[in-house]
Amino acid sequence: MDLDELVRLRSARDLVDRDFAEPLDVTTLARHALMSPAHFSRRFRAAYGETPHRYLMTRRIERAMALLRAGSSVTDACMAVGCSSLGSFSSSFRALVGEPPSAYRARRHEDLAGLPGCLVRLVARPRATQGAPSRASGAAEVARS
Repeated sequence: MDLDELVRLRSARDLVDRDFAEPLDVTTLARHALMSPAHFSRRFRAAYGETPHRYLMTRRIERAMALLRAGSSVTDACMAVGCSSLGSFSSSFRALVGEPPSAYRARRHEDLAGLPGCLVRLVARPRATQGAPSRASGAAEVARS
C-alpha cells in the first residue's frame, strides 16, 4: 500500500469518526477516498483489519454505549447514532458488546465514573466477539492501577 492510498483511507476513516450519525455507506466512503467501492472495501480491510461497515457500526455502538451509560433510552440512543432500525441496532449492539442494549443500560456503570474519558473509551470500547463477557471487570482493573 502506498502512502497516498493510506492517506485517502485515513481520510475516509476520519469521515466515519466525525460523521458516524450521518447516512454513510461504502459507496460514499469510497468516493471520499477516490476509489471504487470494491477496491476501497478490500484496501480498508487490509489497512484496518475490519470492513468499512463494521468500523462504522463499531463507532456507532461505541457512542450509543456512552449515551446509554448517561441514561438515554435505547430508542433515543439508536436514533442519535444514525441507526434507523431498532432491531438492526440491537442485533449489532449485542454482537459487539455481548448483551442487549437494554441490559447494558440497566447495568451499573459506577466503575467507569471516576475514569478519564480516554480510559473509558479504551475500557468500554466494543470489540467484535461472540457472546462477549461484561467489561466491568476490566474497567475495575484499570481503575485500580
